[in-house]
Amino acid sequence: MYAFSLAEYGLPRFLPACKGWVLVRVIKEYNDYDAMGCYPLFACQDWTMLKSDLDALDGEIVSLTVVTDPFGDYDETFLKECFKDVVKPYKQHFVVDLNQPMESYVCQHHKRNSRKALQNLKIELCANPIGFLDDWVTLYHQLIQRHHIKGLTAFSRTAFQKQLEVPGIVVFRAIYNEKTVGMLLWYVQNRVAYYHLGAYSTTGYNLRASFALFWFAIEYFLSIGLHWLNLGAGAGIANDSADGLTRFKQGWSTGTRMTYLCGRILNRKKYHEIVKEKGIPLTEYFPAYRLGEFS
Repeated sequence: MYAFSLAEYGLPRFLPACKGWVLVRVIKEYNDYDAMGCYPLFACQDWTMLKSDLDALDGEIVSLTVVTDPFGDYDETFLKECFKDVVKPYKQHFVVDLNQPMESYVCQHHKRNSRKALQNLKIELCANPIGFLDDWVTLYHQLIQRHHIKGLTAFSRTAFQKQLEVPGIVVFRAIYNEKTVGMLLWYVQNRVAYYHLGAYSTTGYNLRASFALFWFAIEYFLSIGLHWLNLGAGAGIANDSADGLTRFKQGWSTGTRMTYLCGRILNRKKYHEIVKEKGIPLTEYFPAYRLGEFS
């Protein structure tokens, strides 16, 4: 299960009614716990039962924070019934409607770069993803250094080993001179493929491996009968058109879907005690006592 790949950051907790997972974390300096949804999105099998699971957590942990799956079966009114304290639009995720022909939505820049890249690279589906763990860890380490990645998204080798064994993972790699120069990781659930991560060597960047890989991935998911792709969001909170990642994802997409940041205080007395003891100023950050934790 994907949640167990994040066990370094919290204890995986199954929500039995909705069949989703969260991570229970210790609140440092306090003998208390809170929880967050698994990175990057909270998903469950039965959204109608989510409120029941959250009600059952009342008093057991201090708070819960999640970012919702943009393909989840909910609306904003329902989320406000489940999460009584915070429900706000968070990030627009770029999506691909696979019922539309690729030629109609892939931008000319991406088409041109894909053609050039495919002349030099071989792209393949990795039939046994765990067999490419070493290649992936090497590429991702370069990504960490290139972008100074820290915190939860600086995944360990142990985390990636578990992620590459999760049912539903789909991995593609780009090959040049018999070496892996780029890889993409996706997860498939309910006829939707969710882009997870991508990483490239210097050679992969130079040969535009990302374009060849995304072109191949879209064709593959179309061929197996999926309906949608979720490419994720750009960098930062807002989709800034000047951001390179935003331009890249937008160039493949047919539109966007909103995710929501949701929070619920499950032990109100303890929540306010911790905020007061920590001297947290008035803030929209939730939970307030974790203000600055990802700085």
